[in-house]
Amino acid sequence: MMKKLFSILLILLATALAAPFASAAADLEVNTPAISSLKNSMQTRHGQLAAHYASGAIGLTKDGLIAMHDANAVPLAQRQSVNSLIAAENGDRNALYKEIASANGHPEWQDEVRSTFAQRWVQKAQNGWWYQDGGAWVKK
Repeated sequence: MMKKLFSILLILLATALAAPFASAAADLEVNTPAISSLKNSMQTRHGQLAAHYASGAIGLTKDGLIAMHDANAVPLAQRQSVNSLIAAENGDRNALYKEIASANGHPEWQDEVRSTFAQRWVQKAQNGWWYQDGGAWVKK
């Protein structure tokens, strides 16, 4: 009985220790119809967002989303439209992180997927774009 209990404890310990490393095995390039649809939507929207990244109006947040960085860089008449673009983009990004984690069979990996993508967005950002480094905005 003690031997069986010890074996179960070893298995539980091994599982607990492996959990933080499990996301390293996540396939971030996994593709499903839902993921493909989200990526297409984001790619289409990027054409509308690019000028706002370049002007400094919007930037990449530390949590893998986008946010208004400098509202003064957007004419008042266009701010509602830009805020709508931001909301749509963030909705798709949140859904993308969730879908990738689920497609890997591990919905609990969503935070790790988000964190990895947050880093990738900054790496792929063009010079002059703004991003959050910790809590501060930084120009790339």
